[in-house]
Amino acid sequence: MSDSTPAIRTTTVGSYPVPDWLAALPSEQAVVDATRVVIDAQRQAGIDLPTDGELYRFDVNHPDTNGMIDYFVRPMSGCRADLGRSEIEAYRRKQSMAFRAKPAAVVEGPLGEGALDLLSDCQRATGVANGPLKFTVTSPYMLSRTLHDTHYNDFAQLTLAVARVIADQVRGLPCACVQVDEANIPGNPDDGPLAAQAMNIVLDAIDDGTERAVHFCFGNYGGQTIQTGEWSKLIDFLNALHCDHLVLELAHRPADDLNALKDIKPEIAVGIGVVDIKVNHVETPDEIARSIEAAERVLGAGRVRWVHPDCGFWMLKRSVADRKIASLVQGRDRFLA
Repeated sequence: MSDSTPAIRTTTVGSYPVPDWLAALPSEQAVVDATRVVIDAQRQAGIDLPTDGELYRFDVNHPDTNGMIDYFVRPMSGCRADLGRSEIEAYRRKQSMAFRAKPAAVVEGPLGEGALDLLSDCQRATGVANGPLKFTVTSPYMLSRTLHDTHYNDFAQLTLAVARVIADQVRGLPCACVQVDEANIPGNPDDGPLAAQAMNIVLDAIDDGTERAVHFCFGNYGGQTIQTGEWSKLIDFLNALHCDHLVLELAHRPADDLNALKDIKPEIAVGIGVVDIKVNHVETPDEIARSIEAAERVLGAGRVRWVHPDCGFWMLKRSVADRKIASLVQGRDRFLA
């Protein structure tokens, strides 16, 4: 951090609304152009650490999703995305992710990188970023819960195998920050030790000098929360992570969730969600400033180091997302003034 770095920095979590013209006329050049537009929109709003909007995962066949699962698992060797009835039924019987009707893929051999190539995708984004950029990947724990495993026949071994594949992908990424995203463990706190072990394999592979972030939320699909749970049951898990800062959903959470975060160890910087991405209401700068003030009142002065939306913006309209990030920056500035 330089002397000019704000005491509280702003960032977005990852995804951004896909420009309508990209979905209508998709091409490689259109993805590059859209990435430039999304990054520039964040920079013009004053976001300190923007993302590429996760457009590196844009799929012309599925423009209405953000590829959080399929992008990572389908290219892996040892995985098969063509599913039969018996495999779908076997996955449903496990009830590992009840909101999914079928697995993302079947694991039928040792997992490997296959055609997965995060380096090229990160290079494409940083090539048009014109400044520091955050690059996001899905956590191995969340990925493994979407798979139907017929090879390892052990969930822990499957999860660690996924972690090793992702770890090889994050080495040498040319970005200022790599963020690992996890939206499933909040509803499964008993798996905390395994999830932390797997995520640390990925975090430890990130280059020295690159910021390590971990994002947690309780899920977002169609503006709905996917996971039940509370932060108080996850503190030991959070403290076990080898990360520099946390990116936590709080704007759409009960106010008393803040109390649990007082026990996060001080060497991990706390990032708090102050923009609710599950509603269309655009927070005012005053509302943002008051949310930061309320958090610091509970956590202590100087404890909040990042502010951001609760999660990605991919389900909102750009007109809403653009105004929300503008208010985010203005509210942070108002609090620091």
